[in-house]
Amino acid sequence: MGIDPGTNYMGYGILEVEGRELRSVALGDIDLHKLADPYAKLHRIFEEVGALIDRHAPCEVALESPFFGENVQSMLKLGRAQGVAMAAALSRSLAVFEYAPSRIKQSITGKGSAPKEQVASLVERMLRIERPQRLDATDGMAVALCHYFMTRSPLSGALQGGERVKGLGGGLKAASSRGSSSWERFLRENPQREIRTQSPGTHRAKKTGE
Repeated sequence: MGIDPGTNYMGYGILEVEGRELRSVALGDIDLHKLADPYAKLHRIFEEVGALIDRHAPCEVALESPFFGENVQSMLKLGRAQGVAMAAALSRSLAVFEYAPSRIKQSITGKGSAPKEQVASLVERMLRIERPQRLDATDGMAVALCHYFMTRSPLSGALQGGERVKGLGGGLKAASSRGSSSWERFLRENPQREIRTQSPGTHRAKKTGE
């Protein structure tokens, strides 16, 4: 299960893996924007994430780690939202992992600075799904895909160029130059698996051999 923490919409995606086959089991977002009380939002996050876990029984939960910005209050709110979602998973004895935003983008697109629309387009293409109403949902699924790529797929050795983050979850730091070169080497050696966009600003995806 992948979660993209948020205080207005919290995106999530649940990925089923069978061998090398990937399937989207659930994709959506938790709507929080109508709740004015910040503590009511945290309660809703805990309840909804817990209900999703109970319904779909994922083996592990991966979350996007908060990014550092200039607005301290926004960072605090986002960190609380992530922490409550994490607590919901831990209360059910699930392993929790964290990945930096740039690491997630790199695992999907090959570039840590890719826009949300580009990530969404490739998530849709990889899983053969239609675009949801909000990109928070595809962001959540991107976290799940990132965790798969980092831990189980043939891409894992190519993508793990960063150092392992110390502490809870043991996620990975943002991509290093070594990780980027490993990605490029993997694509050269496995052209049948290459998926890339024509440019960072376009929504159109292209697969080699087409």
